[in-house]
Amino acid sequence: MSSTASGKNGTWRNWGGNVTARPARQVAPASVEELAEAVRRAREDGLKVKAVGTGHSFTSIAATDGVLIRPQLLTGIRTVDREAMTVTVEAGTPLKRLNAALAREGLSLTNMGDIMEQTVSGATSTGTHGTGRESASIAAQIKGLELVTADGSVLACSEKENPDVFAAARTGLGALGVVTAITFAVEPLFLLTAREEPMPFERVLAEFDQLWAENEHFEFYWFPHTGNTNTKRNNRSAGPEQPVGQLAGWFEDEFLSNGVFQAAQWVGRAVPRTIPAIARISSKALSARTYTDIPYKVFTSPRRVRFVEMEYAVPRAALAQTLRELKDMVDRSGLRISFPVEVRTAPADDITLSTASGRDSAYVAVHMFRGAPYQAYFTAAERIFTAYEGRPHWGKVHTRDAEYFARVYPRFGEFTALRDRLDPDRLFQNDYLRRVLGV
Repeated sequence: MSSTASGKNGTWRNWGGNVTARPARQVAPASVEELAEAVRRAREDGLKVKAVGTGHSFTSIAATDGVLIRPQLLTGIRTVDREAMTVTVEAGTPLKRLNAALAREGLSLTNMGDIMEQTVSGATSTGTHGTGRESASIAAQIKGLELVTADGSVLACSEKENPDVFAAARTGLGALGVVTAITFAVEPLFLLTAREEPMPFERVLAEFDQLWAENEHFEFYWFPHTGNTNTKRNNRSAGPEQPVGQLAGWFEDEFLSNGVFQAAQWVGRAVPRTIPAIARISSKALSARTYTDIPYKVFTSPRRVRFVEMEYAVPRAALAQTLRELKDMVDRSGLRISFPVEVRTAPADDITLSTASGRDSAYVAVHMFRGAPYQAYFTAAERIFTAYEGRPHWGKVHTRDAEYFARVYPRFGEFTALRDRLDPDRLFQNDYLRRVLGV
C-alpha cells in the first residue's frame, strides 16, 4: 500500500494531513482498459474523476467527492529502449521503484527531486523538481505520455504526436486526463560526488551566481533565526564509489535529520520561545562531508518528519533580494520558525505550466512542522514571493488563483484552451482546479 493514508468511512487524507476528502467511490484499475472504463462509468453516473498518487501534495489538487482512482496496480516498467535511451513506465510506479529498477539496468534519470515516495505521474503532474544548472524537473525529462481523456479514449502524445497536448500534459495538474504511462529519457548510470558544508548566509548570497555556475547541482538550506546555511553541491564523478558509511549515514540522515530534528520540532511546537536557540544548535549540528554514489542515493533523502510546505519559483536573478526580504521579515515578525528554508534552481523549460516555463528559476521553500500554525508565516512569505511574480509549486500550499496565473504564465491561455477541448464538461474538475485554472 502506498503512503497515502486512508481513514475510516472511505475518507482519504494526504501525507501532510492538511487535506481530506470523501470520494463517492475509490477504484484501483489493473489495466489501462479498466481505467478507461472507470472514467466512462463515472461520466455516466455524473461523478467527477481524480487520480491520486501517494498524497504528497499539500494542496487539494487530487481531492474529490466523486471517483478517486488509485494507481497502485498500474506499476512497473513496460519497456526499456536502449537505442532511443528511453524507459516507459506505468503511471502508478513510485519513483523509488523506478530508480532502483533503472539502476539494476545500469540506467538513471538525469535529475530528480529529494523525495522519492511519489508516483511518477503524481510527481510530474505537479511539477516536482530537484536542483540543476542545466538539468530541469522530472517532467522535463519526459519523451512521451499516454493519457485517458474525458471520453474514455487513450491518447498518446510526444513531440511528434499530439505535440500541443504533450507541451501541456507533462505538468498537466490532472486537468487534461488521467496519465497512464510515461516515457522518460534515461542515460547510462553515473556517479555523483556530493559535497555538503556549512556556509554563512551572506557569503552564499554574495557568491550565489558563482556557486550556481560552477556546480551541476547546487542547493542550500538556510536556518531562520541564524546567519547559517548548509550547502550541497552535486557533480558528476569518475569515481570510485565512496558511499556514506552506514554509521555516519544513520547518524546524519536518520538521527540528526529525522530523529533529533523530530524531537526539536516537538519541543519547538510546545515551547516556541526555544526555537531560535534550537535553530542555532541545529544549523551547526551537520558537519561538512563528501561522498560519491549513484544518482538516486545522492539526490534523495528520507523524510520522516511530517511538515506542511509552500514553495515558489522566482526569477533566478531575483533570488538574493527575495531571501534578504524573507530573512528581514522573519527577524522583525516575532515568528518562530523551526524548519530550514530550502533553495534550489532550474533552467527555463518549454512545458506550458511548469514553474520554470520560459524563465531561469530559483525555488524558495518554506516549511512548518505538521500541526504548527503556518498561516502567518506562509502569508508573509507569499507576499514577498508574489512581488517578484513568483509561481507556486502546484502541489504545495498557496493562495493564488487563475487571474494571478494568467499574469505570471505567458502560455496560461494555451493551457486553458486545450483543457476546453479535451475536457469541455470538466469531468476532471475539483475545487482546486476551479480556483487555479478558472471555470
